[in-house]
Amino acid sequence: IQIVMVNESGASVYSASKIARDEFPDYDVTVRGSVSIGRRLMDPLAELVKIDPKAIGVGQYQHDVDQGDLKQSLDDVVMSCVNAVGVELNTASSALLTYVSGLGPALAGKIVDWRNEHGPFASREELQNVPRLGAKAFIQAAGFLRIRGGSNPLDASAVHPESYSIVDRMTEELNCSVADLMRDEALRKQIDPARYVTSEIGLPTLNDILAELAKPGRDPRAEFEAFRFTDGIEKIENLTVGLKLPGIVTNITAFGAFVDIGVHQDGLVHLSQIADRYVKDPGDVLKVRQAVEVTVIAVDLERKRISLSLKKTPETGESAAHPQRKSRIGKDGASAEDKPGSGSAKPA
Repeated sequence: IQIVMVNESGASVYSASKIARDEFPDYDVTVRGSVSIGRRLMDPLAELVKIDPKAIGVGQYQHDVDQGDLKQSLDDVVMSCVNAVGVELNTASSALLTYVSGLGPALAGKIVDWRNEHGPFASREELQNVPRLGAKAFIQAAGFLRIRGGSNPLDASAVHPESYSIVDRMTEELNCSVADLMRDEALRKQIDPARYVTSEIGLPTLNDILAELAKPGRDPRAEFEAFRFTDGIEKIENLTVGLKLPGIVTNITAFGAFVDIGVHQDGLVHLSQIADRYVKDPGDVLKVRQAVEVTVIAVDLERKRISLSLKKTPETGESAAHPQRKSRIGKDGASAEDKPGSGSAKPA
């Protein structure tokens, strides 16, 4: 049986939410959470939008900053991601449609209601039949919505309906169909975008259109690569100093990075153990969800603490796991601890 590890952060929050109750009214929270985790493997973005981004765990000090500003920033990031990837209009949930530019919760709900009553959208133009979805919202949202297998091949691409007429001009001059233009690179190479520049559409937009015709609707996300933890290493008691393990970076802080190595307890790579060179900011070297190979340098079973290293030849033991600040030696040969005002009280 092939097993794929999926991050479950926030799954319990989803399982108790109104969205989960609406989707699975006849199941308890454990089943809802399990389904959500499985869906994350299939389409992470479509599932994660159902959870408040703060519930996923967004980093150090997230509870210490202004929560209103944090929510706005996180919502902006989610919206940017959703619009960059695009949304399948005929299968997207209301939660996912909410983050499409120009929509929001109310219009997203109206779209789903219209779809449930009338069936799948045949074209982007049909969006304008949705109650309360006006021209302004349509213009903002249409380019981010996809309809695969619809009446117009361009509806499956990121080309905005306002630019369809330009593509039609291209196909007329080449005496071919839109589908032919998408399939045939030789046809696209015959197009001089500068010929189609107008006061409303500039050369950068035309270049974007041609690029999209070359890969219509292609998901910009990288191909999924299954990650495997080391077999037989399932709990902290299985760890030994010197053991090399694959891991996934789960969080980055000012003092280091936390790495999941498959034992239900993240290990810490201290700032001093991130590289064989000096590193000021862990974020300059690592990023969340990055796959790494770490070495176990210390294990504290009593406190359930794991110390890891990314160095090629790491030191092991407590001294490596908890590096102490070295004494600063002054010009007179005295250490910082011997100097007045160093923070250490001395008897008179």
